Amino acid sequence: MDIHEYQAKERFIAAGIPVPPGRIATTADEAEAIARDFGGPVMVKAQVHSGGRGKAGGVKYAADAAAAREHASRILGMDIKGLTVEKVLVTPAEDIASEAYVGVLVDRKTQAATFMVSAEGGMDIEEVAATNPDAIRRLAVDPRYGLLPHQAYWLANFLYEEPAHIRQAASVIARLYDSFVDSGASMTEINPLITTPDGAVKAIDAKMSIDDNELFRRPDVAAMRDNSAEPASETKAREASLSYVKLDGSVGCCVNGAGLAMATMDLVKYYGGEPANFLDIGGSSNPDKVVAALEIITSDPNVKSILFNIFGGITRCDDVANGIVEATKRIQIDVPIVIRLTGTNEELALEILEKAGFSAYTSMDAVVEKAVQLANA
Repeated sequence: MDIHEYQAKERFIAAGIPVPPGRIATTADEAEAIARDFGGPVMVKAQVHSGGRGKAGGVKYAADAAAAREHASRILGMDIKGLTVEKVLVTPAEDIASEAYVGVLVDRKTQAATFMVSAEGGMDIEEVAATNPDAIRRLAVDPRYGLLPHQAYWLANFLYEEPAHIRQAASVIARLYDSFVDSGASMTEINPLITTPDGAVKAIDAKMSIDDNELFRRPDVAAMRDNSAEPASETKAREASLSYVKLDGSVGCCVNGAGLAMATMDLVKYYGGEPANFLDIGGSSNPDKVVAALEIITSDPNVKSILFNIFGGITRCDDVANGIVEATKRIQIDVPIVIRLTGTNEELALEILEKAGFSAYTSMDAVVEKAVQLANA
């Protein structure tokens, strides 16, 4: 789950990280009033779950309250990577002497929370890694002990030369780790972490992604979810207990089990196609989940064929077959459906499909190749 910048800053403030004040506006009038209260230049920042807000025109400097109103009126309602801006953060503009990057994320290779820091802040860390990998220092944190003080100083020393800056940055890094753990995050970053001409170190931006598996024990964090700021298909999938990730291809995939889903997408690529999504219906035998899955897949206009690849263990093939038949009754499906059902109640499933006018494959290669051919036709 992604949370907005202003929400991540609330988590930072709770952890003791120095963050400039800021308030949310949903109208241009509110933005003007907030800027007038701050009494100086402000930044007006779109609040959407997307990177590249500045490049899209969603982050603007306003010299006064009138300019804040003008910028807010343009940003509110703006489309940024398919997401509509419904609120902006108004925060005092800072004099910046230097910019750095500090981030911590779950690294599956090291099986630990891993810090990445760079003195080249204000840029995408992926770009820094590609063009100048030596500009990044990494540290995997042993979960048994957490981030130790000397490790925080070692990271901060890579960013700054001034002792005062190093001490402040070490404190920020230590508190960022605390916020990362306390929030159940999978990724947290400050970009940029700035120094000001008077020597202060501040986090003027914040980004945080929460591990969905942590939300049940953190209701205060779960309450930060903004359904309006995420694609409707992802909201619907989550409500139906489906694992769904939208991709850019044309073969809509409905599979049970993450491993089989990944293998199916690999095979789609092998036969010259592009998967339109990752969709795992899991081990449920509920036909309504299949109906929901088809509704989600068919809502994507890029989908040119739909591929069912079900290996029935806990999942019963006849329930999937009933779900497919029921979905075709409830919704109009204008693209071909290609089906492979094998495993539990396979024979019954084939009977159900045949009565409804469908045919099914038993070969995984054959069904994927057919789905790709139909999508490319």
